[in-house]
Amino acid sequence: MPGQGTGQLITVLGASGLLGTAVSRELARRPVRLRLVGRRPVALPARPVARIEERSADLTEPGAVAAAVEGSDVVIHLVAHIAGSGTWRVADGDERARRVNAGLVHDVIDAIRAERRATPPALLFAGSISQSATAPEELLTAYDRHKLEAERAIADATAEGLVRGTTLRLSTLYSLGTDAPGLDRGVVAAMTRRAAAGLPLTMWHGGTPKRDLLGIDDAARAFTAALDAPAAVTGRHWEIGTGAQTSVAELFTAIAEAVARHTGRPPVPVVSTTPAEYAVSTDQLDFVLRSSAFPDVTGWHPRVGLHEGLDRLAAAVVREQAGHEAA
Repeated sequence: MPGQGTGQLITVLGASGLLGTAVSRELARRPVRLRLVGRRPVALPARPVARIEERSADLTEPGAVAAAVEGSDVVIHLVAHIAGSGTWRVADGDERARRVNAGLVHDVIDAIRAERRATPPALLFAGSISQSATAPEELLTAYDRHKLEAERAIADATAEGLVRGTTLRLSTLYSLGTDAPGLDRGVVAAMTRRAAAGLPLTMWHGGTPKRDLLGIDDAARAFTAALDAPAAVTGRHWEIGTGAQTSVAELFTAIAEAVARHTGRPPVPVVSTTPAEYAVSTDQLDFVLRSSAFPDVTGWHPRVGLHEGLDRLAAAVVREQAGHEAA
């Protein structure tokens, strides 16, 4: 793709997902060489500054990761296994999920080791704030254990001098309605669509668990902030969020009200219901920011507040729904 970027080569693995699209969009504004690896095309600015190469690949195939990261100065690893209603509902013993969530990180490290680079490339990994909810030996889900395995592999490779590794443990992400169709998955998008359709919003456990909600564009800027402060962030994991604690009940009520502002109808009801069969024990835990260290060392701060973000998403969903009805 046209662009004048001649700087470092940054490879984004998982570039066509929700987070990958947002990170790629941020990086496309920089004078770099950008290699975007994903299963689908990536939505980018109309006039990117970066020189962009897009690759479609199944990274679980032998040799695919090595080919994808060859020659990279920076690798941003955003690949995650999608299971049913979310990335985190992974069954114990699901080797396919482990292969994607943890095995691909080992592949990245092996590929970099084989290249014998004079300067260790930076390796940024998307972790989850759910890893911080309990002690490592008490992690309750296979997803969190996969993430921790990958994180430890990166830490060992950093200690070995192979990479300059950093993990960003992200809080609950949500779309702002500006992404390609099909990317706005997750509970916030799902409930916004239910509200726009006039359906009640159902919550489990009385809606008491708390979450830290982070707009996808702010999450993407956290990765670029980490790239801009390598000496400060390398060799550690960092929690990324807003610091605001919002209960599920408060979140769903705010979604219903945001949609109502754009439909002109009364807010749909928010009701408690029995948890679904695929519910997991961590659905009852609070996933909130416990450390503000990342803003202190990078200067990054979220720009979009929750109510602004929900309003933007509601506007996009209602607008899309109206277009479908008109068609």
